[in-house]
Amino acid sequence: MANEIRLRYAPSPTGHLHIGGARTALFNYLYAKHLGGKFIVRIEDTDQTRNVENADANQMENLKWLGIDWDEGTDVGGPYAPYRQMERLDIYRKYIDQLLAEGKAYYCYASKEELDAEREEQIARGETPRILEKHRYVTDEQRQQYEAEGRKPAIHFIVPEDKVYVVNDLIRGEVTFESNGMGDFVICRPDGIPTYNFAVVIDDYLMKISHVVRGEEHLSNTPRQLMIYEAFGWEPPQFAHLALILNQDGKKMSKRDESIIQFIGQYRELGFLPQAIVNFLVLLGWSPGGEEEIYSLDDLVKLFTLERVNKAPAVFDTAKMNWMNNFYIKREPLESIVELCLPHLQKAGFIEETLTEEEKARVTSIVALYQEQMSYCAQIVPLAALFFLEEVVYDEDAKAVLKEEQVPEVLASFYKHIEALEVYSVENINASLKTVQKETGFKGKALFMPVRVATTGQAHGRDLGQTLYLLGRDKVLERVRKVLDGR
Repeated sequence: MANEIRLRYAPSPTGHLHIGGARTALFNYLYAKHLGGKFIVRIEDTDQTRNVENADANQMENLKWLGIDWDEGTDVGGPYAPYRQMERLDIYRKYIDQLLAEGKAYYCYASKEELDAEREEQIARGETPRILEKHRYVTDEQRQQYEAEGRKPAIHFIVPEDKVYVVNDLIRGEVTFESNGMGDFVICRPDGIPTYNFAVVIDDYLMKISHVVRGEEHLSNTPRQLMIYEAFGWEPPQFAHLALILNQDGKKMSKRDESIIQFIGQYRELGFLPQAIVNFLVLLGWSPGGEEEIYSLDDLVKLFTLERVNKAPAVFDTAKMNWMNNFYIKREPLESIVELCLPHLQKAGFIEETLTEEEKARVTSIVALYQEQMSYCAQIVPLAALFFLEEVVYDEDAKAVLKEEQVPEVLASFYKHIEALEVYSVENINASLKTVQKETGFKGKALFMPVRVATTGQAHGRDLGQTLYLLGRDKVLERVRKVLDGR
């Protein structure tokens, strides 16, 4: 194994950065930095049919937004460039040719249709599907015939017989696989592009990767990769396979599962904070011990070890995610939260793209009112709608309040005192409410709820004096007048 600690995150550019991928990247980053090593980002783009344009750039941008940076990669270069597999085809070819020359691999001329038919027959017989050994033995005459037919061969690796491959997994302990029954496997497709199981070994070896930390779906690939390491006489890295992330029903999460927001870019658009997402993701499968749950990225670099990564699957708890983001929102400077709320208020049509100083100050005050309440910044739209909509929308609780018998007397007194104010300020609004209390004899809910409902349409909300001030005197009087006229 390499002396230097080197870990990598190697995404395929087939879509956006998924929470599972982000967690894998984060665990690799933290472990590398904890051990004083290097973290590398490599793009595995050999599955050309599934690649999505700009997906790799999008993934890397979202990793950087989370605060995860790398020492080597497609954008920053490094001593083992190129870091994109499709730019490494010449490198792979050299090693494929070596296996062919040593009799450890062979050209297979069977068509996809023939191999698929064999696979179906094996499944029908209750066997584990595998590529049969008969494809290894092609005479020169058969080869000439196949090539005359225009067949392009794949290259298959010869699986050794009667061998046991042991993965000393840093999370799961010892996992063993028997080679018998696996069948030969493709290492290079007919188009000359190598398969994942081959390319990943060449890359990890040449890039001196010391630890491979990845999702448990890759565990079944590991014995094939160990065979390739063995074929070249190379020492494999240390492996660690992370348990699945389950949805809230305890089922394996699928990318079509709409009960959970699954992509980092979506959280970003909703106004989640990167430090909250990092804190939440690290606790999906890793435990620091003790009761503490709030950790900065710097804290995590100091604390993170694979010994404390759980073998059992982690359950994605949306309520916990929202709680954690709310914790960070409450502690973030107000100006930062305002900047995250502005695009949502603009998209809703509540404010213009450019604001005057006065308008910006009002929006800042409105955001300040709800900063402690928001789980994420997109929530500012429903929370603050009452300040921007012309018509009041009454919820069911609000309609019930308006039927109470003291409402006309309370609202008439409130209207009179607000209209008479020389200076419309929070202090004077609160003083007026005290005057209404003395004048009418109503206090507490009997006083405040009719005023709140008439002006906001809601039976519950933030500080009433501040809310009334931000609504503005004209709007407050107009809404109270409408309720009085309606009765």
